[in-house]
Amino acid sequence: MEADKKFSKRIDKLRQLIKSSDEAILITNEINIGYFSGFFHSEGVMLVTESDSILFVDFRYFEAAQKYAVGCKVICFTKLLSDLCKVIADCNVRNIYFEASNITLSRFNAFKKAFNDKNISCITLSALDECIADIRIIKDKSECDKILKAQQIAEQAYLEVLNYLKPGVTEREIAVRFEYFMKLKGAERVSFDLITITGSKTSLPHGVPSDDVVSEGDFFTMDFGAVYDGYHSDTTRTVAVKYASEDMKNIYNIVLKAQLNALKEIKPGVMCSDIDKSARKVIEYAGYGKYFGHSTGHGVGLEIHEAPTVSFKSDTILKSGMIITDEPGIYLPDKFGVRIEDMVCVAENGYKNFVSLPKELIIV
Repeated sequence: MEADKKFSKRIDKLRQLIKSSDEAILITNEINIGYFSGFFHSEGVMLVTESDSILFVDFRYFEAAQKYAVGCKVICFTKLLSDLCKVIADCNVRNIYFEASNITLSRFNAFKKAFNDKNISCITLSALDECIADIRIIKDKSECDKILKAQQIAEQAYLEVLNYLKPGVTEREIAVRFEYFMKLKGAERVSFDLITITGSKTSLPHGVPSDDVVSEGDFFTMDFGAVYDGYHSDTTRTVAVKYASEDMKNIYNIVLKAQLNALKEIKPGVMCSDIDKSARKVIEYAGYGKYFGHSTGHGVGLEIHEAPTVSFKSDTILKSGMIITDEPGIYLPDKFGVRIEDMVCVAENGYKNFVSLPKELIIV
């Protein structure tokens, strides 16, 4: 089956870190477990040896894991540590590699104590995290399809929400309607806490919706995304309510020019820092460089922020299959802010923009 090949290929790439039969990898990060097994759940671990991959789940997930996990054995554990030790011993493994990130010290120490009692060494390995990031950074067709579907759901919700955006409505009401429409149209959940902010709060890159009321002449910023089958989307649009001043239009057009300038540079072989530079230089030339203080973009996939980072200090070279955002902004304290964000997939001859929404200033 195609799915079996896909997950086997992922595991085989991971196995490149295993140099002998007495070594194994224990994946504890639930997102990584889902990526390598096809089954997402909140409890358990995945053991990868030189010849086997075994998913450990408890009773609550056992039936579902047997049905949906791909390319691995499924074991229902009663006591995770003792059951895991038995399987590891049966595999003649003496060295276990852990992801260095996303595991608490207390959890690692619990594994270490149990394993040491069986003469099994526990080693946190940053190279493992780097290997997993390198594998996940390139999306296959099925992943791209899911991200595109998430984007389409989010866009449908956005277009619905625009009908409710008017003077007198609160930021919180827009956020609630946004989430409702996304779930109604097939989203598992929202990608993150939605940013739906108005007026002077739009100068806050990560402003939090409240009971603040929309007024005529406000900018309204919406940073939104949906999750579909585990995969995220991410988009930002800034619109004006009833009218926009000349100053607002000027800032908007500078940000739009920067965003488009970055898009033109996206293709395989280009360094992420150069993408950031292409957007930043437009804003700096216009005299607003100090008001653009975040990176131009980031990777998107099973997590809303993942590799690569599109920043001035990133030396990652773009490759076909990477998915990144392009989201420059200008934020004028106590006045207003503008951010415009697309999410694109790097393709052989450039990129495919997953966002179909217009970018010219909309006045609602």
